[in-house]
Amino acid sequence: MRNSMRYLTHGPEETEALGQQLAAGLRPGDVIAFYGDLGAGKTAFTRGLARGLGITEPVTSPTYTIVNEYLTGRMPLFHFDMYRLGSADELFEIGWEDYLVRGGVCAVEWSEHVEDALEDAITVCIRRLGDQEREITIEGGNAHADFGL
Repeated sequence: MRNSMRYLTHGPEETEALGQQLAAGLRPGDVIAFYGDLGAGKTAFTRGLARGLGITEPVTSPTYTIVNEYLTGRMPLFHFDMYRLGSADELFEIGWEDYLVRGGVCAVEWSEHVEDALEDAITVCIRRLGDQEREITIEGGNAHADFGL
């Protein structure tokens, strides 16, 4: 059974803080599958994940590079943007399986483009309610127990 928890944030700082909280319970090999419109807060949430993993370098959207790697924390963070990919096959062509075994966390924006490759992912759905307000639903594993949320 997949557990589901909903949160309301009132700005990027709160969205980042929620990402930081989630990071506390992540383990090597975990995959975070993001869903949400452009500008919803996926990269802000990922900045919080990075901070929670002890990564100090600036986190930016990997829109034009497909993946940004952050290696300075307690475990690596691989931040993917799948917007330009047309299928899970293309994801495997860029070495997806290699990232899964490198002992880090994979944060995947635009997951709907590669859903077939994201088995057992923790899903983070971010829905815009207003200029600053977001409804964030985290689902998967024992999210509320294992991640202390």
